[in-house]
Amino acid sequence: MRGPARRFEDLVVWQKAHQFVLVVYQLTQSFPRSEIYGLSSQFRRAAVSIAANIAEGFRKRGRADKIRFLNIAQGSLEESRYYLILANDLEYGDVSEPTLLIEEVSKLLEAYMQAILNSDS
Repeated sequence: MRGPARRFEDLVVWQKAHQFVLVVYQLTQSFPRSEIYGLSSQFRRAAVSIAANIAEGFRKRGRADKIRFLNIAQGSLEESRYYLILANDLEYGDVSEPTLLIEEVSKLLEAYMQAILNSDS
């Protein structure tokens, strides 16, 4: 069994979210040049927001503050989920890897939030 996380980098949910960001950057490199200020930029920003809000929420002291940042991460996750659908429909690349990763991040994030809500502190 793992001990409590000392840094946000210790969180498995953050590690998977960071992997998702890297995969999104890789995927969007192959998008048409016309999307550089459109879908590519929006998708990258949303993906980064997932990991960034997990990291920011980690240091918040109050349960409500932690949950607020994790909920923002969930919103960015859903935004990213839509961008995966759009990229797939526009045939901008293979979205199978990021789709699997986002599902994993979604489940881990929900479990992390439930653990915080059910904790005594």
